Amino acid sequence: MRYVVLLAYRPGEWEEASEQVRQEYFDAHHAFERYVDEHGRRVSSAALCDADLATTVRHADDGTARVTDGPFVELAEQVGGYYDVELPDLDTAIAAARLLPRAYTVEVRPTVQVEGYDPS
Repeated sequence: MRYVVLLAYRPGEWEEASEQVRQEYFDAHHAFERYVDEHGRRVSSAALCDADLATTVRHADDGTARVTDGPFVELAEQVGGYYDVELPDLDTAIAAARLLPRAYTVEVRPTVQVEGYDPS
């Protein structure tokens, strides 16, 4: 199965973290990556810029698209990164997610194939 693991954090958390805490984050990410490599495969991953650098495109009923800078609402947490992984089942994906930093809210979401859509 393929899963996207979304990592949410409190804005400013990284900037406020000591070197020791930052190293703990790195260690947790490396533990997650080793676990996934042993039980499946990492497809991709990335850290994301803060939401205040996001651009949002929202389509109106009349077919026009409105482009705005930043998020629509003030968020207590924001998605700060993701892993795209292939693992045998949800239990294995959850076990991997438990290895990530405890300060994160981690969402594990299976991907789906959309019938009739070819992403290539």
